[in-house]
Amino acid sequence: MTSFWVGKRIRLRGIEPDDAPALMRFAQDEERLGDLLHPPRSAESYRVWAKEQAAAKPDSGRFQLAVESLDTGEIVGAVGSHHADARMGWFEYGVTIGAEHRRKGHAAEAAVLLLRFMFAEQRYHKCQVRIFAHNEASLALHRRLGFIEEGRLREHAFLAGRHRDVVMMGMLAGEFGQLHSMTA
Repeated sequence: MTSFWVGKRIRLRGIEPDDAPALMRFAQDEERLGDLLHPPRSAESYRVWAKEQAAAKPDSGRFQLAVESLDTGEIVGAVGSHHADARMGWFEYGVTIGAEHRRKGHAAEAAVLLLRFMFAEQRYHKCQVRIFAHNEASLALHRRLGFIEEGRLREHAFLAGRHRDVVMMGMLAGEFGQLHSMTA
């Protein structure tokens, strides 16, 4: 039997303390894309966060996972559910892939593995994602995955000196099931 968490190119695994340097690089990559702008964090703060994630008690609604290349064993990104409401049946997720690993299918595969878990195993009904309107690559990825644009929050976020639109996209469990296998 193949692991639920393994795809063709990647596997999802828990975050380990040694992942901190890669996670720090991914955060810097996100800033260069214009998607995040936070004050600089120390390498020690990333080590502490990674150590906390490695020791955290599992939470089926909110978690972060490392995206690891099957070819190299290298961490190439991270994916996770960061908001969830089990009673209402929805969750939000995010995925980031390091700059040198983009456009290789890692983000799509990581998203499908996470969505399959949330829809098929955790029985959530809807996934939502918020994407800055200027992030064309992420918008295109989510359209390919089957997400539908549900709205635009005009000038909702202040980032890099200006207000930016945020595009809200969603996918229902049934829509996911029509496009992607619900089993590993």
